[in-house]
Amino acid sequence: MFECLAERTIALAVRAKQDDPEKGYDPLLQERLSAVLPAATANKVKIISNMGAANPVAAARAASAIARKMGIGPLNIAAIAGDDVLAEISDTSPLLEGGIVAEWPGELIAANVYLGADPIVQALAEGADIILTGRVADPSLFLAPMIHEFGWPADDWRRLGQGTAVGHLLECAGQVSGGYYADPGFKDVPGLANLGFPFADVDANGEAVISKLPGSGGLVTAATCKEQLLYELHDPSCYLTPDVTADFRGVRLEQRGPDTVAVSGGTGTARPKQLKATLGYHEGYFGEGQISYAGPGCVPRANLALRIVEERLKRLAGEIIELRLDLIGVNAIAPVARPPAEQTEVRARIAARTRTPQAAAWIGREVEALYTNGPAGGGGVTQSVRPVVAVASTLIARERVTPRTHWEIVS
Repeated sequence: MFECLAERTIALAVRAKQDDPEKGYDPLLQERLSAVLPAATANKVKIISNMGAANPVAAARAASAIARKMGIGPLNIAAIAGDDVLAEISDTSPLLEGGIVAEWPGELIAANVYLGADPIVQALAEGADIILTGRVADPSLFLAPMIHEFGWPADDWRRLGQGTAVGHLLECAGQVSGGYYADPGFKDVPGLANLGFPFADVDANGEAVISKLPGSGGLVTAATCKEQLLYELHDPSCYLTPDVTADFRGVRLEQRGPDTVAVSGGTGTARPKQLKATLGYHEGYFGEGQISYAGPGCVPRANLALRIVEERLKRLAGEIIELRLDLIGVNAIAPVARPPAEQTEVRARIAARTRTPQAAAWIGREVEALYTNGPAGGGGVTQSVRPVVAVASTLIARERVTPRTHWEIVS
């Protein structure tokens, strides 16, 4: 299982597809599949991943080319599409953030609905060895093999809820094995440089034992599992997924041994009638410049640099939508009344959202000009420009969404 999509990345992938119709899938697909295909095929291990992002069909073609180049086959590769619902979104579609689509600033460029386990289960039933999806709810990627293997009915809400709890624990790479849990001195985690990814042994009732490979870094404990279970969870009694309304209130986590936690007690009720869709908006361009100052007086010099650039950027007043001036290491995350007395180095950052890429590029150029036209001792300038993709959410009726499967066969 490769679970690789965050909320914003699908909209960024749509941008990549617009630039090249054969792109828009995860750029690391080739590297990852090349690494695991020989062992996976030799051991008859199926691969499921949302690395298809905004272009699962192109991802399947790329996977087919990788397999042929490596001389691996036969393989049945399924691409799950149908999450692109841009055509179903109207100006009057309500946003979960408030208001309607027409009131949101920027150009709507993407709308991707969260599919559930059903099309993956169907592809497994039809003999898929590799399944590449677009936007699928994260726990659904893990729930699908359970439904397929154990033959759970589509309305077995208790098992689907329990299986969703297991999927929620396994999503997000190595979080449940200590990756996001680590906090030195409070929650120490050994061997993070060799972090072991989690796996689950699941029985026909959906009860599972979470563990990781012996000798790998990290740790799996009741505490790591509790933190992951609560991750992105609003109402424990009503965790909405396309497959089930999961109820985590009765979940029990039992430490069975080193790096071994038993999970049981999850349940659920009927799946929601509407599906969540993430909308991607083009909201201008992001321009950034950074420069470092060190030694005595570094903070006053960096502050002077910020004021100089801020003054010079007034000529772009009509182009700049938002502007931030930060001292990284002093106030970039939280404001402070005054910098620490022992501050010996600081990085000045000027960032702006602009209406045009030309205005965004101007930000970095003004920072670069500080080398010889600003306070003493500046160095290490970096500058960048990129389009801004913002996200919002809406709901769409389930019956308006039709998953589709495209096959690539490697003989």
